[in-house]
Amino acid sequence: MATLVLDNSAMGADSASRPGSRPDPDPELNVAAGSAALDPASDAAVMLRVAAGDEDGFNYLVGKYHRAMIHFLFRMVRNQAVAEELAQEVFLRVYRSRESYRAEAKFTTWLYRIATNLAVNHARDTKHERSAQTVYLDAPDEESGTTPDVADDEPSVEQRLMRDERMGAIRKHVMALPERQRMAVLMHKYQGMDYRQIGDVLKLSESATKSLLFRAYQTLRDKLKEFV
Repeated sequence: MATLVLDNSAMGADSASRPGSRPDPDPELNVAAGSAALDPASDAAVMLRVAAGDEDGFNYLVGKYHRAMIHFLFRMVRNQAVAEELAQEVFLRVYRSRESYRAEAKFTTWLYRIATNLAVNHARDTKHERSAQTVYLDAPDEESGTTPDVADDEPSVEQRLMRDERMGAIRKHVMALPERQRMAVLMHKYQGMDYRQIGDVLKLSESATKSLLFRAYQTLRDKLKEFV
């Protein structure tokens, strides 16, 4: 299993890292216009400090979002090792792009844009290797162990068969969605991102994002009529 190693020499830095530690706010730091208005504890403010050379700030952001990145990428590539490798590449790109970071949008918007682009590129590069790639929308959450759309009571054999058939149909039809619609559904349904955040990632207006998701969910409803 691939593991993200916060090796500063690999990142191009020499100072020691302390994974999971949160950097103390620096009131004197003002690395970009308007940055003084940021909450010093916000992710954007931390990233601006990373741009100014705060290695602990980078480790804090990795510790905060590493697992979420793996979950997000796994739902698209359906391969744990690949998801972990892509997640590591996401943070490598974050670090390498640190000096060009601008707090014009939420840090998570920038982060998910990088992750989405990597996942899309990976899917395109490996398309010939995948006869039937699957997105497991019903995969249990690793922390809670819960599965979407599953009742608390123990289902009967018939209910389990119907549920499995329904989940299989969902997986099939989500993967058949156009690329942007598929990405939007994943971010909306499983990352809890709102229209504006998804639009920022996909570089769409809020109204265009709403329209995109409406079309995606309408397609899924039409394809899944027998299960509704």
